[in-house]
Amino acid sequence: MINKQIFKTGLWDNNVGLVQLLGLCPLLAVTSSTINGLGMGLATTVTLLISSALVSVTRNLVPADVRIPVFVLIIAATVTIVELLMNAYFHDLYLILGIFIPLIVTNCAIIGRAEVFASRNSVAESVTDALAMGLGFTLVLVVLGAMREALGYGTLLRQADLLFGQFGAYLQITLFDNYREFLIAILPPGAFIGLGILIAVKNIIDTGQSRKKISAQTEAATA
Repeated sequence: MINKQIFKTGLWDNNVGLVQLLGLCPLLAVTSSTINGLGMGLATTVTLLISSALVSVTRNLVPADVRIPVFVLIIAATVTIVELLMNAYFHDLYLILGIFIPLIVTNCAIIGRAEVFASRNSVAESVTDALAMGLGFTLVLVVLGAMREALGYGTLLRQADLLFGQFGAYLQITLFDNYREFLIAILPPGAFIGLGILIAVKNIIDTGQSRKKISAQTEAATA
């Protein structure tokens, strides 16, 4: 039951990109396509998983006055491993994402989960929280990337071979033939507009669910 609530919190209720509004630099910068967003989201999720697990394991060994520097050191070491692996196995995607891979070290979402959750909970709960937060962040990156790619290029899963190899060449979907690029969608203003739309949609859904709960409680009270 606890794990389900942790997952719901990370994926929806306290989503990193839509509620906490953390990690916006990579979120807005790399989401010009679905694959870029997926690649950055997976790198962030792996970093969250490893760093949260290590922070939870060492939480009783690290003095309180030096916990933040130790957390940053753990995260930096994890990001270095992820960066080297991406450079080795997904080199072309690594070149596209560029500086935003090492900048995961400064992602407030990762440091925040280490401080707020992993340093105070068991390894199992910390890993669950990290997975939920990472998947929630990845979902926003992918959806925003898909929106911008569809409007900007008229395709979905463009350059999927960067992540899936030769098989990725068969994954690209052409939505519009002879499509002229809608430039604003793939430029920074398009990222801000797209994120604003996603936040608005989430707020509308949450408001609707809240009204249904209040209505149900009122009916139950008057029955």
